[in-house]
Amino acid sequence: MTSVVERLQGESPKFSVEFLPPRDAEDEKILWKAVRELEGLDPAFVSITYGAGGSRRDRTIRATGRIAQETTLLPVAHLTAVDHSVAELRNVIGWYAAIGVRNVLALRGDPPGDPMGEWVAHPDGLNYADELVRLVRELGDFCVGVAAFPYGHPRSADLDTDLKFLLRKLNAGADYAVAQLFHAPEPFLRMRDRVAAAGCSAAILPGIMPMLSPRGLSKIVELSGADLPLDVSRRLEPYADDVAGFRATGIDIATEMCQRLLDEGVPALHFYTMNRSKATKEVLGRLGLVARA
Repeated sequence: MTSVVERLQGESPKFSVEFLPPRDAEDEKILWKAVRELEGLDPAFVSITYGAGGSRRDRTIRATGRIAQETTLLPVAHLTAVDHSVAELRNVIGWYAAIGVRNVLALRGDPPGDPMGEWVAHPDGLNYADELVRLVRELGDFCVGVAAFPYGHPRSADLDTDLKFLLRKLNAGADYAVAQLFHAPEPFLRMRDRVAAAGCSAAILPGIMPMLSPRGLSKIVELSGADLPLDVSRRLEPYADDVAGFRATGIDIATEMCQRLLDEGVPALHFYTMNRSKATKEVLGRLGLVARA
């Protein structure tokens, strides 16, 4: 199977997409509608998250396998240490390998039930993402990605400490990193440049989620761990009660940020889709990365 690193090579910018694991049969229909709509646009890779606290990992594993077997897409398997013993992790990794999935995103993961709660490792499990990276590497010829945090991980004391942890993951054998959400290009670009200045050449991909509604915006702010910049907030405020206006402005903001990132040389844009394809397709069309619908 092709690796993510191979798919990111070349001069033209790429994009990738991330989906949520389905909660039920209806969710699964929505997910596969988005998968099929985005398949024709040839993303560099697609991934399906484990769900909060690993709550839907069985559905994630099944959906990742189905993508590998039934589509032309390159799947990246999410894997977290949450509630997994090392033996269970070995079994999951082995199952992925058996169906031909050779790209893994290795994450420590958040505590079940409360992402900001105290981390408690499985008694026979792992404590840190770099340990998971090494385990995956030991078990086969995998391309491994990790998470990066432009504003710093919520449990990191400061950005310097967070950079040390990111470099530890990359130096453990990770090939690339995918960034958590951010609201402006500068925090991401500073993080990317600091990684490069430390002598690490791994690709760092920006994570993008257009702000399509006030409710969605609240979730983006929560996931990013940082307040919305004043200039972005001022652009969106006039549309608090205007659904169409808010969405259009959110698409504008996302497109502008993506263009700045491309101008700064990022190799690919990673879109958090929430299992919908329309907004991602709009931004990609405006950027000229795919044909406009």
